[in-house]
This record gives sequence, structure tokens and C-alpha cells, in this order.
Amino acid sequence: MPAGDDSSFDIRKSEKTEDANRIITNYLPKEEGLQKKVIEAMNYSVSVGGKRLRPLLMREAYSFFGGRNEMVIGPFMAAIEMIHTYSLVHDDLPALDNDTERRGHKTTHAVYGAGMATIAGDGLLNLAYETVLNAFPEMTELPEYDGSISSRYIAAMQILAEKAGIYGMVGGQCADIEAENRTDVTAEDIIFIHENKTGAMIESALMIGAILAGAGAAEVHKMEQIGSNLGLAFQIQDDILDIEGDSGKLGKTVGSDARNGKTTYVTIHGLDAAREEVERLSEEAMDLLDELGQQTQSDDDFMSELITWLIHREY
Repeated sequence: MPAGDDSSFDIRKSEKTEDANRIITNYLPKEEGLQKKVIEAMNYSVSVGGKRLRPLLMREAYSFFGGRNEMVIGPFMAAIEMIHTYSLVHDDLPALDNDTERRGHKTTHAVYGAGMATIAGDGLLNLAYETVLNAFPEMTELPEYDGSISSRYIAAMQILAEKAGIYGMVGGQCADIEAENRTDVTAEDIIFIHENKTGAMIESALMIGAILAGAGAAEVHKMEQIGSNLGLAFQIQDDILDIEGDSGKLGKTVGSDARNGKTTYVTIHGLDAAREEVERLSEEAMDLLDELGQQTQSDDDFMSELITWLIHREY
């Protein structure tokens, strides 16, 4: 049974989401000065809701490996949500998906206009890196990392930047745009899009949480694998929900993929095969997490419940 059906899980998820919102809000800029309007648009974009999936996963990965310092993980939680939000603001623009509703609210361009929404997205992306750079004083006592970069702080920053860039999310977005209205899109193309457009930032969240908590390179690699499975399953489930989901629960209109001429995992493989792949990816991710749990002797089951809920969610 998906974890979202369990009331105790729902309560814990709600509490943890509220706490993530508190942390993210602490890093949002004051709405003042001649740039006030773009800051308003930035803050509106972040504050109108959302599952806070990436910061939640980051915090849980941090806790899973024994991390306890909010001043270390908090800036990265805020940064990854800023990057995720900027990508949504730009995705919704008339030049891309042209969506006017997200998370049950008007999209940023529907409220502030396309021009202001564009620079609000730009502002959020830049603010993300400002936020983690300003956190440097809190990172000086982190233990040495056994990866290719010995500084855990620099390693975390590198992952955040790379997974959000042309070899991660932006690369996936590029392939997604290129695939629109094409009849020769392959299953491999769809996997590349999902693994990068969605999966890369989920991988980033899990890897950064693990690195900042003190995990070794081998453990961080396993977290990356879990993130890859989770991201792919998450996006296939998103493709499924775009066909048979409830607009009221989703907070956005369904059927946008078909309207925009997008080929998805479902259009290539069908709904039944898509559901089977979600299950396979889920089981694989949980097996890897169980392995890590045995190594770290972690007894907190919330992370596994969260992953199960995310993969099988209805909104």
C-alpha cells in the first residue's frame, strides 16, 4: 500500500513540509528597492505551494546519514527549491508550455507578465548560488570527503550546479523541446529526457544530503542511483497522471502533453507497461535504500515511506 494512505505518514510529511517551508522562507529576499517587483514575483513563485520534494529528500538523506545541523543543510535546501521553482516559472512561459495554472494558483507569468516572470526565474537561479555561497562560514568544519574533491562543501556545490545545468536538468529540457511535435521520438529519447529533466535534481538532493552528513563516495553513488530510479519513476507517474489524473488534486490541468504534441513514456509503451516500470524502478530503489540502511544502521523509515509515496502519488 502506498505510504500516502497511512495517516501517521501524512502527519509526519505535513510537519516536515511545513518545516521545509520555514527554512526556505528564511532565505527569500525582502521586497524592497527599485527591484521590488521582480523580488515580489520571485517570492510569489516560491510561496504558492508545492510538495517541496527536493528539499524534503535532501533533508531526509542528510538525517539518514546522521546529519543534524540545520545551518549546514538549510541553505542547500533553499537553493535546490529556488532552482526547481525557476525551472517551473520558465516552463510555464508562453514560449514553452504556456500554462496559466500551477499548484492551484495562477502561474507567475499569468500574474506578472512574461517579461517579469522570465527575470524572476533568472533571479531565483542566481539567488540559489548566492545562498549556498553565503553559507560558507558554516561549512568550514565538515570532515574531508573521499571523492574526487576533498571539500564536502565544494563537492556539494559542484553537484548542485552540474545537475541543474546542460548535463542535467537544462539538457533534459533541451531534449524535451526538441522532441515536441516529432514523430520519430524513441524510447531512449524519453528516458534521457526524464533522467535529466526530472531525475538529475532528485539525484542532486539525495547526493548533497549524504555528502554534507559525512557519507563516503560509495554511499553517495548509491544515493545517486536511488535518485535516478526515483526521478524516472516519478516522471513516468507524472506522464500517467497527465492522462488519468484529477485536475483538482494535481493543481494543474491534465492533458497538457497531448495538447503540446509531446511523446511520453505512456504514448510509446502504453499505460500498463508504464505502471509496471514504475513498480520495477520503485523496488530497485528500495532495495538500494535497504542496503544503505543496514550499513548505516538507520532506523528511520520515513525516507522509504516518502519515496514510496512519491512514486505512487495521485497528485
